[in-house]
Amino acid sequence: MSDFLQIENLTAGYHDAIVLNNLSVSIERGQSLAILGRNGVGKTTLLETLMGNTTIKRGAIRWLGQDITRLRPAERARRGLGWVPQEREVFASLTVRENLEVIARGSHWTLERVYKLFPRLRERAGNYGNQLSGGEQQMLAIGRALMTNPQLLLLDEPMEGLAPIIVEELSEAVRHMCAEEGLTAIIVEQHPVLALSMSQHAIVLERGTVTYAGSSAELAADGERLNQLLGVTNRALAS
Repeated sequence: MSDFLQIENLTAGYHDAIVLNNLSVSIERGQSLAILGRNGVGKTTLLETLMGNTTIKRGAIRWLGQDITRLRPAERARRGLGWVPQEREVFASLTVRENLEVIARGSHWTLERVYKLFPRLRERAGNYGNQLSGGEQQMLAIGRALMTNPQLLLLDEPMEGLAPIIVEELSEAVRHMCAEEGLTAIIVEQHPVLALSMSQHAIVLERGTVTYAGSSAELAADGERLNQLLGVTNRALAS
């Protein structure tokens, strides 16, 4: 049983609408976890619930041995949960450097380390958030989350709407963060093969419950099972 992050019998959603149903999953420090599933099965809701943005009906979230089920989002962030939302939400009126420095906390992830991970951000340091391309905004959103020095990073659809060359660059950065920097991460990504390539472990959600939990490499190697779990075509799996 993990004392890093443990989700126990969680039922949650938005007001009276239930999205997650009796869901249980855990992750160890230093691991990376991909959350897969078709649209509307609860992937983003799981990340939102971890950050405290949904209504929890039953169950518990235990973080570093403590129950955080009822903690507010700001307190969860202070305790080491970092979140990169699907909307990116960079500060448009601040420069790249200001976006990174305004919420800096801790010592491992510094401005220089983020610039090394994303050289484009160094080049664009003096540009405002609304002057960046979509890919650059995503790099900035991830870099900004890293500047809080999180113990766990939640990534919600980090590759959505980006050009293939940017997807390749970002996915390599995520692999580096996890494999080389030892960062613990949970990744929601619509492209299953890509998500599995960035993670050690994976779960598949269906109607708010876990239908698969296991090795990312094993699931990636079993195209037939992946197809059955996700209900997608082989062409989609290859994308």
